[in-house]
Amino acid sequence: MGAVVSCIESIFRTIGSVLMAIVNGIGSILHAIISGIVAFFDIIISFLSCGYCGGRRRRMGGSRMSHRRHHATTTSRI
Repeated sequence: MGAVVSCIESIFRTIGSVLMAIVNGIGSILHAIISGIVAFFDIIISFLSCGYCGGRRRRMGGSRMSHRRHHATTTSRI
């Protein structure tokens, strides 16, 4: 009788694991979809607030002009 109960317990444990895997998969799919929607709206809002359309652009490390070297010009006498 103990073997039958053990077999039934393992069957229910397996069914529970399968159901949890299905729920976990559905949750992961919904998380990916919601993250994609949030990223899409982030792009739209950033574009509408001139984040990408040529307004104030963020640069890392300062402006480009600070990296250029200024060489002194020399004039030669002939």
